This record gives sequence, structure tokens and C-alpha cells, in this order.
Amino acid sequence: MGWGSVHQPVRPQWICAGCGAPWPCRTRKRQLVAEFTGARVSLMLHLSAYLVQACEDLPHTPSGILHARFLAWPRSAALRGRPRQLRPAARTPPTGQ
Repeated sequence: MGWGSVHQPVRPQWICAGCGAPWPCRTRKRQLVAEFTGARVSLMLHLSAYLVQACEDLPHTPSGILHARFLAWPRSAALRGRPRQLRPAARTPPTGQ
């Protein structure tokens, strides 16, 4: 998936070939969310494979930084895209009828 995008990682630096930002860049993140719509587990497995490669290429980068870069954003993106659920209105007792 995604091989048609110019926003691919350039290894071993892990920068975006399309825009030069740290990969995955904002554009690639949007593309990945669209490509894996309804398949969040598959998206996480896909990104996990990239994380393993990045850990090998960037051994001096703290693991928390790489985790946030590769695995933390899909959850926050999903939460931002989720419609707000409204709480049911509190029931008011009937008036003296």
C-alpha cells in the first residue's frame, strides 16, 4: 500500500522523499489513515514494521521519540476524527400537571 505516494521514507535518515520532513510526514499520515480506513490494526502493524527498521537505522534516537513518531499519532488522529458524542440530556421531573 502507498507505493504511489512520493511521501516515502528515505533511509537511513527517515526523512520524507516528497517534502523533507521527518517521516511519516503530515501528508503521509493523512494518506495512511485514508488507505487503512476501517483497518486500524493493520495500520498499526504496518507502522510497527517501519518502527523496527527505524530503530535499526537510528540507534541513538530515544525509543520514546520513535514510538511517538511511528505509533502514537494514529490514536490521536483517530480521536480527532471521531464525532463528539453528546451526553443524553438530563431528565427533568414533570411539572405539577
